[in-house]
Amino acid sequence: MSKERSDALFHLIKSLKKSEKRYFKLSMVNAEEKKFSRLFNIIESQSVFDDDEVLKKDATIKPSQLSNMKAHLYTKILNALRDYNSNTLPNIKIRDMIDHAEILFNKGLYKQCAEVIKKVKKIAVKGGNLEMQLEILKWEKQVLFHTSGKENVARTNDIIADVQRVNNRINNINSFSNLQVKLHSLYQKIGFIRSESDYNKIQNVFAASLPVFVEEELSNSEKISLYNLYTGYYFFLQDFEKGFQYANKLVNLFNKNKALINSMLEAYINSLNNLLIAQNKLLKYREFQATTRELRALNNLPSAQLNENIRMKLLKYTFVHEFNRLFLMGDFERGVKLMERIKPGMEQFISQIDMHSKVILFYKTACLYFGNDNYQTAIYWLNQIINSKEVDLREDIHGFARILNLIAHYELNNMELIEYYVRSTYRFLLKKEDLHLYQKYILNFLVRLKTNITQEELVKRFRALRENLIPLAKDPYERRAFIYFDIISWLESKIERRPVQSIIKDKALLRLSEI
Repeated sequence: MSKERSDALFHLIKSLKKSEKRYFKLSMVNAEEKKFSRLFNIIESQSVFDDDEVLKKDATIKPSQLSNMKAHLYTKILNALRDYNSNTLPNIKIRDMIDHAEILFNKGLYKQCAEVIKKVKKIAVKGGNLEMQLEILKWEKQVLFHTSGKENVARTNDIIADVQRVNNRINNINSFSNLQVKLHSLYQKIGFIRSESDYNKIQNVFAASLPVFVEEELSNSEKISLYNLYTGYYFFLQDFEKGFQYANKLVNLFNKNKALINSMLEAYINSLNNLLIAQNKLLKYREFQATTRELRALNNLPSAQLNENIRMKLLKYTFVHEFNRLFLMGDFERGVKLMERIKPGMEQFISQIDMHSKVILFYKTACLYFGNDNYQTAIYWLNQIINSKEVDLREDIHGFARILNLIAHYELNNMELIEYYVRSTYRFLLKKEDLHLYQKYILNFLVRLKTNITQEELVKRFRALRENLIPLAKDPYERRAFIYFDIISWLESKIERRPVQSIIKDKALLRLSEI
């Protein structure tokens, strides 16, 4: 077994919950299987995988056997996990029942096969699994060849109609999801649209790929895919009001069909995440709090449903949206305290998330420390982005990280670095075709600052910059800048000589009082 395969076995064993380990060990009953149980125990006890230690601890294993034993152990663990999860993961149960139907069919027990197909079809339809339904219909047709009766003509017509219906639904879902993936790949590169050219490009891609449909005639599975598509599309265009409408429709769809939550738990979690994003952008604080409670309640689901993938999603979204709430309220001090408390586990958390999520996390963390006047720590997190080789991923955040980095250096009075960083930022933004009025105003403002400027003149310049920037918040392509950093509140903090978080807190309290 190669090192890569050995590492896979090691990580698989380390990922198991106590109950899963116990189930596996109990399934190893005969003398032959006990060998695998011993090998499992040795690997489980290791902190780093080591073949020599395995051979040393179990003399019954010969060096020539070890590679095959590890490969078989890997398969045995996966088989045990499938059996362990068969009652909690509907798709595993459906696949098992389809396998049973095939076995009965091959035995010539066609009536028994038909009974299994009838039962499994109900489960697949209830869970909305269209691909499985198509597989089941294939076996229905096979059984029909081997059974006779006066209902056969009607049954044949029903099966043909079902196949056509399911195929149409699968084609719709593929069209919706393919378009969603295409848009998401563009979003991961550039972020929110930057120009009319971006807008036209996205509109053309969307219009050319969206199939004709009647929403009322779509199945729940199709609607889930469609609402996800529209939510992402409107987020991309910065139309958060319409994005909110579709995100809300999707969450409501799940809440009206509780069976869907069990069979599509990850999709439900993603729908809550999208709704929270929209509520945050639209400053819907009370709704945001209610949806946050819905998300956190999922941690109380039976442990069998909370696999590692689901736990990681819940942890990530809970973490991100708690910080979004603190941003919304301007409570950066509490956010920094929370960050310091969870810092010991941050390294492991960061290692388990994708690069896109890392870039967002680094930027939000930098903004958190910046808002609490911890500029040096903010620069540390911004440098995680600026020094990254993944400059083609979220080019927008890379650009705004450089702008915020400049402002943080200004706050630390590192005036000798400002001119260098301004030139460097100009080059980056020009290269990425992302130099707009917002960035130009700020860069020009910073480069013209001098150390001997009077306080009165400085405040005057802050006011002038604020007056230049405020109209941009209504521009369809410039306004995205205000999503990344509340520069208006920062300028007001400079003009009024107050901490930026007190400015943002006052604005948040005023919004809440008006609800």
